[in-house]
Amino acid sequence: MSGVLYDITRPLVSGMPVWPGDAPCRVGWTGRLAADGANVAELSLSAHTGTHADGPYHLLDEGPRIGAVPLDAFLGPARVVDAGGRAMLDAGWAADVLAGGAPERLLVRTGAWVDASVFPTRYAALDAEAARLLVEAGVRLFGTDAPCVEAFDASDLPVHRVLLAGGVAVLENLLLDGVPEGAYELIALPLRLEEADSSPVRAVLRAIG
Repeated sequence: MSGVLYDITRPLVSGMPVWPGDAPCRVGWTGRLAADGANVAELSLSAHTGTHADGPYHLLDEGPRIGAVPLDAFLGPARVVDAGGRAMLDAGWAADVLAGGAPERLLVRTGAWVDASVFPTRYAALDAEAARLLVEAGVRLFGTDAPCVEAFDASDLPVHRVLLAGGVAVLENLLLDGVPEGAYELIALPLRLEEADSSPVRAVLRAIG
């Protein structure tokens, strides 16, 4: 239905599963209403916690920090496609998706998070050739509900390098459960963090058509 909003952001809560080795997510309080006149929360988390945008500096030494990237890639028409049951998002899969015309922003539901309390290490990830096809087709943003655009055990993060060097914005850990395939308007702006490589986002889809 046109105009329906879907919040595709994973909730941020203390102790939530994060990429192994990343700083844990903690929410504390430096002020409480009864004692201090106001509740004031304090946040401690990795820039890659929950739904987030990977900036070029994440993998590219000369790439801009997330606070300096152009915002237009994170706002505009998007297509949601379902890849549930696939082991890999390979070149054949990419060719099929692109056959009807390349979307500006491509969001993929893999069903990676079977249990929200257990960090997934097996999920459908892009391979480098599929990433190259997306870049060549002019895709401006690629997003996935998996914790990473590439395999958990990828050693040199080739998919990130292909996408980021090709000017493709990256969203990871989207919450696409219950979102039908189709056309949407995406709004997923990163914070203006001038020193960080990446940033949490509040991602929303508005149904169109």
